[in-house]
Amino acid sequence: MSTHVTSSAAPPPGPTGPQGYPARLTARLDAPLSRWLWLVKWLLALPHHVVLFFLWAAVAGVSVVAFFAILFTGQYPRPLFDFTSGVLRWNWRVAYYAYAALGTDRYPPFTLADVPDYPAHWDVTYPEHLSRGLVLVKWWLLALPHYLILGFFVGGARLAWFSGGLIGLLTLFAGVALAFTGLYPRRLFDLLLGLNRWVLRVAAYAALLTDVYPPFRLDQGGREPGTAA
Repeated sequence: MSTHVTSSAAPPPGPTGPQGYPARLTARLDAPLSRWLWLVKWLLALPHHVVLFFLWAAVAGVSVVAFFAILFTGQYPRPLFDFTSGVLRWNWRVAYYAYAALGTDRYPPFTLADVPDYPAHWDVTYPEHLSRGLVLVKWWLLALPHYLILGFFVGGARLAWFSGGLIGLLTLFAGVALAFTGLYPRRLFDLLLGLNRWVLRVAAYAALLTDVYPPFRLDQGGREPGTAA
C-alpha cells in the first residue's frame, strides 16, 4: 500500500485531491437479492458476531499498545495496524450483509484480509508517521462532534439486526422494498453507503489509524469520490 504522512499539533484538514480520505469504503449492490432472506440474516450472522466480540476485545488491547507506541515513536506498529484495520474490514462486510445495508446475499468470509471478489471492501492507507500530540486527544476530544452525529446514524438500542438509528431504519425500509417489489431502491442504497462511509471514516480516526480529520461530508454511492466509475 501507499503511505500517507501527517504530523501536526492540530487535526489536519480532510484531503481534497482525487485520492480522497485515507480510509476507503466501497461496495456494489448485488442483484437479484432474495425478497425474504433479509428477515433471518441477523440470525445467520450470529457466528460472525461471536467472533467479532472477541476480535473487538483484542482491538481494545491492541489500541492501548498502539497508543503508547505512537506517543513515544510516532508510529503505529504495522502488524497491529493490519490487525485493527482487518477487524474493521470484517465488521463492514458483516454489516453490509446484514443490519447496515442488506446489499448482498453472499455470506461474509471469516477473514481479516480483503476478499477481492466480495462485493464490500474497506481499506485504510498505512501512515509512516503519526502525530505524537494528536494521539492524546483525537480519539475522544477531537472526534466528539462526529460522535454526536454518529449517535443519530447508528442509534443505541438493538433488536435483532435493527440498530435503532438512521442506518438501521433505512435498512429496514430497504428490506420492506425488497419484500414487496423484489428491488432495492438505488437512491436508498447510495444514501446508506454514504452514512456507513462516514461511520467507518470516524472509526479509522478514533482507532488511531490516521491523523487526517474525517470530513463533515456525506459521500454517497458505492464508490469513493474521485474514483473512476
